[in-house]
Amino acid sequence: MRRPRLRAALLSLSLLFLSSQLGLATPAAADDEMGALARAKQWQVGTLRLHDAWRVTQGENVLVAVLDTGVRGDHQDLRGSVVHGPDLTGAGRAGGVWGHHGTAMASLIAGHGHGEGKAGGVLGVAPAAKVLSVRVTLENSDPRRAKRRAGGHDALAKGIRYAVDRGAEVISMSLGGGSGSWEGSAAEEEAVQYAVAHGAVLVASSGNDGESTNRKNFPAAYPGVIAVGAVDRNFRLAGFSNRQDYLSVVAPGVDIVSAGGARRYVVGDGTSSAAAMVAGIAALIRSAYPDLSPYHVRRAIELGTRKRPRGGYSTGYGHGVADAALALRVAERLAGPTQPPPLPAEHFGEDPSGPPPGSRALVIAGLVALALALSARILLHHDRRRAVPWSRGGAPP
Repeated sequence: MRRPRLRAALLSLSLLFLSSQLGLATPAAADDEMGALARAKQWQVGTLRLHDAWRVTQGENVLVAVLDTGVRGDHQDLRGSVVHGPDLTGAGRAGGVWGHHGTAMASLIAGHGHGEGKAGGVLGVAPAAKVLSVRVTLENSDPRRAKRRAGGHDALAKGIRYAVDRGAEVISMSLGGGSGSWEGSAAEEEAVQYAVAHGAVLVASSGNDGESTNRKNFPAAYPGVIAVGAVDRNFRLAGFSNRQDYLSVVAPGVDIVSAGGARRYVVGDGTSSAAAMVAGIAALIRSAYPDLSPYHVRRAIELGTRKRPRGGYSTGYGHGVADAALALRVAERLAGPTQPPPLPAEHFGEDPSGPPPGSRALVIAGLVALALALSARILLHHDRRRAVPWSRGGAPP
């Protein structure tokens, strides 16, 4: 998790909020102004080609689990879209220091905006999806983080299993650079295997110490997890984005506007935001092509990229910059009878830095078997559900 860096946009939003409190503007007018400014600052909508993707689906009938600091479902851009799960941190909510980072990530996944025609506020990548909030870690500002590893006692592993058992088809884990782990754990790796075996797609941030130690970060490094790095609006790799051989793709992660507390927005940088957006793309694919296996959802995201690096892969860009419209196009092809050759096995999660431990070798074999089995199932039970299209440039219903 990277602490958001404040921008002029955030100052403008704060001034609008302050003016409403001082009676210089009505709360409704301030909300409209803040919502309009937040929407105007969402440069990732064009970069990810979301309007084209939304002609196919907006993420209907998909539940995305957000394993984070908790999600505040009372934010106007998320109201009605959040299902509250357990707090697995054991820390409680004393002092109200919770839900800021998780709410921001949820808004980038499933924010639906607000106001007349939902023309203001944050639009997530899959605005019709539902979010399952599971608190597995603490905020950066929570003083208890310094006393113990945030989300200790296998909170992440328990959260993954809880999400799967509650029907989550996509699991978003923006836990890089501080709230994740540098070593990993057997319980977490087994939970990831459990999720993939049950058809869930897992996405995680690659980490934010690319300018310093560039450490291997978990859960991004587990086999079967889609690891996501960050780029700016010019497709330049963010300096803080970790460079590792397990990286899948990169996505917008600089100057990203997202929901904050009630009636507020924040602007920040980090691979957390990039991972949340890719989780949203996974939700779009799952909505349009529900029979695709986690392996094929990943392939669609990796093959459906822009600015592909020379040679097709690099440790900085992975397979390229995520593109929702292209990913859906590849997913349509993968859901059909003709499928392209498989990607190298290491890009589905194997750690190329050394020989895999016994448990990792088993999961790679299991993932291959699962992919083959589900591919056969796709040929027999192909379902191409499409959402009702909405006009380009409008807002989701």
